[in-house]
Amino acid sequence: MKRLDDYEPGPVPSPRSLDRFGFVKQDVTPDGLVKSRSAYEYERYREERRVRKWRKMIGVGGSDWKHYLRRKPHVVKRRIRKGIPDCLRGLVWQLISGSRDLLLMNPGVYEQLVIYETSASELDIIRDISRTFPSHVFFQQRHGPGQRSLYNVLKAYSVFDRDVGYVQGMGFLAGLLLLYMSEEDAFWLLVALLKGAVHAPMEGLYLAGLPLVQQYLSQFECLVRENLPKLGEHFSNEMINPSMYASQWFITVFSYSFPFHLALRIWDVFLYEVSAFHLNNHILSWLGPIKVKLPFEKLIHALKNFPENAMNPDTLLPLAYSIKISKRLEELNQEYEKKNGKIRRCGDFSENPITS
Repeated sequence: MKRLDDYEPGPVPSPRSLDRFGFVKQDVTPDGLVKSRSAYEYERYREERRVRKWRKMIGVGGSDWKHYLRRKPHVVKRRIRKGIPDCLRGLVWQLISGSRDLLLMNPGVYEQLVIYETSASELDIIRDISRTFPSHVFFQQRHGPGQRSLYNVLKAYSVFDRDVGYVQGMGFLAGLLLLYMSEEDAFWLLVALLKGAVHAPMEGLYLAGLPLVQQYLSQFECLVRENLPKLGEHFSNEMINPSMYASQWFITVFSYSFPFHLALRIWDVFLYEVSAFHLNNHILSWLGPIKVKLPFEKLIHALKNFPENAMNPDTLLPLAYSIKISKRLEELNQEYEKKNGKIRRCGDFSENPITS
């Protein structure tokens, strides 16, 4: 069986215009306007000021993080919701998810999984790698460093958690993490997220039958009907259900379907406050402007192709936080579990024989 390392790297893509995140596209602001030099300078000043605050808060290598979090949790929450500085995003994601602790407790495990273990999913992973962030310069080179790293992380996880293995869509989670951290760091953050090192486990997104996706879709359909009744009625009249447009949102945790600058801000909050509450909040805020008179084809297109100029995180995220659905969502959770049973758990990371 050939592995990715058996192939020669493909040609490096020709240089093209890259945005500040490394994607091939025009360098524009979220509202579609080319930035002026003064705008860049002002943004740079604001970012440098924010970075200084964050460095003081987390300490060298994150040494002060837990202490600061205990003393001033409200300050941490407020700053995360405003957005983590991009240069610190990888480190902060590891700190808030608990993945840094997992890595320190399991030295050498990642290397063992990558080098010495085999996975039944290796060919599936190789087949899907080129579909993951194909417009990003890090992943564009066929069998290049980015694709090799992505393969290694996905292969390692498919061995670590054989109940989940590999499911299409996981590549976007791993790919997003690899843009901000090393392979080993990305692997343990994936473990922390799916196994629930700090928050509720998200492995139900990828277990057989995608049970957590089905639960989110069911809850979300109810929330749309209750919070956006005219749009919910229009969906019913056009025979549109959330599985037609929202499954991919949940499976990739918004890392694929939306502008990258927005996806990053969602992930900042998601990793700190992991819950269906925030996922549904964000989607409800996006659906608000959808026109209720659109016919089926145009409505599906609108739901899958949100205009970038309507996706300013500084506008959308505060709107999402303002939607009060937490109590109702808990009721929907209980109703869903009563009707369908709790999502089967595969155990947590501490029960894995490799890490025990």
